Amino acid sequence: MKIVSVILARGGSKGIPNKNIIDVNGKPLLWYSINASLNSNISETWVSTDSKRIAIVAQGYGAKVLDRPKELATDISQSDDSLIHFANNVDFDILVFIQPTSPLLGSEYINKGLEMMDTYDSVFSAYKEHWVPRWTLDSIPVEWDINNRPRRQDKKELYVENGAFYISTRDRILDSKLRYSGNIGIVEMQQQHSFQIDTTNDLKLVSKLL
Repeated sequence: MKIVSVILARGGSKGIPNKNIIDVNGKPLLWYSINASLNSNISETWVSTDSKRIAIVAQGYGAKVLDRPKELATDISQSDDSLIHFANNVDFDILVFIQPTSPLLGSEYINKGLEMMDTYDSVFSAYKEHWVPRWTLDSIPVEWDINNRPRRQDKKELYVENGAFYISTRDRILDSKLRYSGNIGIVEMQQQHSFQIDTTNDLKLVSKLL
């Protein structure tokens, strides 16, 4: 059983230029996901990228690199398409898709997800959310009534997909064209480990948490 990971790290990020290799507490952002993979029960750690600069950084920290076509690394590209490209070019049985924007991900969560693959066809990471009143931008309550405000304790807790990682098999990725399919399990992560870096404010917050 060959278990590999892939980290999708394109070069053309818009919100934070060069986000995937930006300095986060003395290390490039990409290092944190590579490190989590290398310290888990994954046998090979890969980075799929269209950027030579990112490729050099990835190899320097012990990852293998797959060159990603430019058409799979645009602002509107779907990650699932890049996973299919990876599955068509790299040999494996189980794939752990790790997002580089989740530097608080620990290898213990990945290992838990791999253990769950004995029971599930695919798994993904999420955190548990208590109910909070949500509103649309037009000041309309979402699925609750201001005249009958529910108590938090009376509402179901929900899992929020945090995007840190997904695990599936090569066959399922190629058949479904999706990052997860079949009987899907959830790896619960702590909310404080679930923050992603998408903006400069996220970067400041995560740097403090680290």
